[in-house]
Amino acid sequence: MNRFLLQTGRRCFSTTATRLHKPSARKQLAGSGNVPQRAGIANDKQIYLDWNARKTSVFHHFWLRDHCHCEQCYHATTRQRLVDTFSIPRDIEPTAVDSTPEGLEVTWPDGHRSNYAWDWLHTHSYSPVMRTAEPLQGKKPILWDAPSLNPLPVVEHEAVMDSDDGLRQWLNNLEVYGIGFVDGVPTTVEATEELARRVSFLRETHYSKGMWSFTADLAHADTAYTTLALGAHTDNTYFTEPAGMQMFHKLEFSGKGGDSLFVDGFHVARQLKEKSPEAYRTLASTLVPTHSAGDENVLIVPTPRAYPILNHGPDGELFQIRYNNDDRSALDHLSSSQLEAFYDALFMWNDLLKKSENELWEPLAPGRVVLFDNWRVLHGRSAFTGHRRICGAYFPWDDYKSRARTLRLTSEDKDRLL
Repeated sequence: MNRFLLQTGRRCFSTTATRLHKPSARKQLAGSGNVPQRAGIANDKQIYLDWNARKTSVFHHFWLRDHCHCEQCYHATTRQRLVDTFSIPRDIEPTAVDSTPEGLEVTWPDGHRSNYAWDWLHTHSYSPVMRTAEPLQGKKPILWDAPSLNPLPVVEHEAVMDSDDGLRQWLNNLEVYGIGFVDGVPTTVEATEELARRVSFLRETHYSKGMWSFTADLAHADTAYTTLALGAHTDNTYFTEPAGMQMFHKLEFSGKGGDSLFVDGFHVARQLKEKSPEAYRTLASTLVPTHSAGDENVLIVPTPRAYPILNHGPDGELFQIRYNNDDRSALDHLSSSQLEAFYDALFMWNDLLKKSENELWEPLAPGRVVLFDNWRVLHGRSAFTGHRRICGAYFPWDDYKSRARTLRLTSEDKDRLL
């Protein structure tokens, strides 16, 4: 196959002609930053983009046609694909490839023309992957123990309610630390709900249709509705998808005890992995069945029936902790050796959770609201006497994360990252 080269000054662009059609003359590549120095068809199936002397991306012809973002192939408002993937010939080859200051321009056999911005191609390079992190993953978490989370990540109520900057700071604290406080909140259910809905809509459960408010009256058959102490745990281990976020606001209190406990589960998981990699693997692989069955008309179990305490994504990163020893169902599916290994690991986990430096105790005086990541931060409380009324809510994980992303990303960022 013939190779054509257009060179001007220090930069050049080259391409290989397709089998049946010679590409037209090419423009000099302009621009800076993540701009390829050379673009060209490498063979019948791929295009090479040379970003610099050491970095070259390879894009398949079919992939490029399938990812065209022109108005015929991609809806600019809904950001949904319009292209019919299955009508594209699998052996499709471009008839022309042009390097422009804005990006790569590709012409297809039917005359369709696709344009790909350089930063979009760099972001979505897959062979090799050029990005250093998943672009929509969010803020990198900072792990903490009680002494290191000082001062507490607090935002004022007025700032959250009156500006996106205040809300952005609150959600930033959530993404980074897994927990964030708001001070100066009026001590009513209505004001707390108004604050909650600054984040997203609320998740309905068998406990309530949105906001809940309760005392130790056993209105639901759950130990949360008693005066008993609660060890560090995550909520909703019995749901297929546990609530992503949880909010507390102590509206009234006259008595003793009842302080709230918070533990960074990701930090404890790292401690466990360092202490005993085998115990960590056990808690990451052993399926633990759970249930909610206290109320007469409730019998909830997750699908699949059981999940590990430590849950990891395809990249091997820990993304979710599901742990409430009180909600554990009968362990009747493990062999004798598996049971011994599980209990050994569980005891190590429990010991680390109860280390004093890992426990953040907070009175949560009326007026202070806490929102925390139920997939990361475990919570509990001390036993108490007297009267204690607390309100709160559950939030869907995806909607909380959506709110956090849209507060930090522009419309242009969306176009580049999707």
